[in-house]
Amino acid sequence: MLFMGCAGSKPTNSKGGWVTVFDGKTFTGWKVGANASTFKIEDGAIVVNGPRAHLFYEGPLQNHDFKNFEFKAKVMTLPGSNSGMFIHTVYQEDGWPSKGYEIQVNQTHTDWRKTGSVYGVQDVKEVFVKDNEWYTEHIIVQGKKVTVKINDKVINEYTEPDNVERKGGDAQKKLSSGTVALQGHDPKSKVYYKDIMIKPLP
Repeated sequence: MLFMGCAGSKPTNSKGGWVTVFDGKTFTGWKVGANASTFKIEDGAIVVNGPRAHLFYEGPLQNHDFKNFEFKAKVMTLPGSNSGMFIHTVYQEDGWPSKGYEIQVNQTHTDWRKTGSVYGVQDVKEVFVKDNEWYTEHIIVQGKKVTVKINDKVINEYTEPDNVERKGGDAQKKLSSGTVALQGHDPKSKVYYKDIMIKPLP
């Protein structure tokens, strides 16, 4: 299911090179495949609650293909919830995205990989924020390095080895270029996203 607005709609420019890619009212510039009902908009935020689904940015900014960039949002998790912010991915109709990395969103879900993990690659066990509170998750991708900041504090820095090899279904889980996406993990999870912004870097 494609959520697109009129052809002339442009992303909203912000200060310091940041571009707002979610207008707080519509899914203009975003696309979801299976289980589209997992994503709704309430009070200026995307509410993620339902069966597994992924919402991909498909908007005009750099033709939604980013190499070096920053990606941030204000996030709030409800107890027991799991979600993620994907980087260097590509639209996929169903299943877990096979391309790019997931940066974890999880304070109290049973999965031990917590917020800020580069999922399954360089994981974080410590919890830095609480459920039911808004916080900022900020991802910086520059060359072979991924930096994750929570409320302006660096909590994870991952440098991908040169010529990294991944096997089987993980073959595309590496840095290249691509879009960003938000994850709906399961019906028991409820996560809110707002103030979603991207800043292209040289």
